[in-house]
Amino acid sequence: MTDSGSASTLTFVGTATTILRLGGFTLLTDPNFLHRGQRAYLGWGLSSKRLTEPAMQPGDLPPLDGLVLSHLHGDHFDRVARRSLPRDLPVVTTKQAARRLSTWGFGSCDALDTWQSHVFERPGERVRVTAVPGVHGPGPVDRLLPRVMGSVLELERDGEPVLRLYITGDTLYRPWLREVAERFPGIDVMVAHLGGTRIAGVLLTMDGKQGASLVELIRPSATVPIHHDDYGVMRSPLSDFQAEAQRRGLSSVLRPVARGETIALRP
Repeated sequence: MTDSGSASTLTFVGTATTILRLGGFTLLTDPNFLHRGQRAYLGWGLSSKRLTEPAMQPGDLPPLDGLVLSHLHGDHFDRVARRSLPRDLPVVTTKQAARRLSTWGFGSCDALDTWQSHVFERPGERVRVTAVPGVHGPGPVDRLLPRVMGSVLELERDGEPVLRLYITGDTLYRPWLREVAERFPGIDVMVAHLGGTRIAGVLLTMDGKQGASLVELIRPSATVPIHHDDYGVMRSPLSDFQAEAQRRGLSSVLRPVARGETIALRP
């Protein structure tokens, strides 16, 4: 990629919620606006209390071109988002999530299978969002959970590649995720959903070791860790990931971001 992607930024709101300004496009990811102490509902009668305060509420958001939703869990699309986001906001997500969102009145959902793409376009510039694989739980446990997708976002300007961004979604590390890097070589930034989420002892998102293994597998120029300390079910703090990355000689590519902070996305 070229260094003209320096105009693009990521603002971290909390959990997996970010505002991505990619050239002239502004995209929201996985909206979670619950306040500290409120509970996110995870299905099957399970819930988890939020431990942190989000940096923004829906009324603070800039005008949006679209929403990229990795899956439909209460800590990724909550009741505040359901109540407050515009019903005509274009949403790129899984088929399972799109079906549910449509029953809630969100009428502009593009339901993607793995490796399918949605394009946001304006004169001279476009962002292509491609759904990539993810697995939220081990073995048969995954079938009890919402379908999850990672996504690769590619900014192009005048037909030339500018920036390539990989958002992992709530996936566990698996060696077959290498295909993401094979299909999209030269990933500039990986936004990693971490936290080592455990329910009934079962690991459902990457912990520090799995996150470091994915950095080794994908080899992005930079990795932004998110989704690591917002709920009680997250058992592997950011420090676990940082320590494992340091042990493996990966510290130079880490770019931690605080809630409310905006960082530049560039190679």
